[in-house]
Amino acid sequence: MKAMILAAGRGERMRPLTDDCPKPLLKVRGRPLIVWHILNLVRAGITEIVINHSWLGHMIEDALGDGSQFGAQIRYSPEPVPLETAGGIAQARHLLGEEPFVCLSADIYCPYFDFEQVLDVLHDKDMWGNPYPRDKRDAAWIWLTKNPWHNPKGDFALNMYSVANEGEPLWNFGNIGVYRPEMFDGIAPGQHARMGSLIRKYADLGQVGGELYEGDWVNVGTVDQLNELNGLKAAP
Repeated sequence: MKAMILAAGRGERMRPLTDDCPKPLLKVRGRPLIVWHILNLVRAGITEIVINHSWLGHMIEDALGDGSQFGAQIRYSPEPVPLETAGGIAQARHLLGEEPFVCLSADIYCPYFDFEQVLDVLHDKDMWGNPYPRDKRDAAWIWLTKNPWHNPKGDFALNMYSVANEGEPLWNFGNIGVYRPEMFDGIAPGQHARMGSLIRKYADLGQVGGELYEGDWVNVGTVDQLNELNGLKAAP
């Protein structure tokens, strides 16, 4: 399985830190956010990684190189203008191949997420070995979290392991998922598109599975959050 790390965001709310450093390279507990993900992916045996970038993207390439220092093989998908989440994946479609891949945002901090669990969540055959019709198999499998302060209403409901757009309670989309590449065939390279809208489309078709992740998870969106993770006091 390949992985894609979404790293093209500008990080406006993290300014002035992101004026001269791309957000994925900001450090949490001595290690850049994006490096936490790379190491955890490699630990699970996922070594082929695609990273998109835009703002100060050359700094990401300079810092990570070809990935060999981490035991990985990294390829890059530059975006002159950020294309949003699904748009960034569509732009990198030629690098991801034809098999399901795991995708996550560079700016979340989830140091104990076990990526071995992503390897077998999408199945092409039922428990008796019969192939699913294409329109019956899951197109995606996502991880949800408890609702953070910045998303108190949540995004998706869970009915057992089926993701729904409506229901109670609604959980936060944790920006980690496994996707079939054909989900993105309708998005042209260079087109802006958001992942949430695409997931909702396939959830309406009953083709999104998921589960709740209850481990440490933070969407690092503010300087105060970064300082808190690093054990520093918030600015007065």
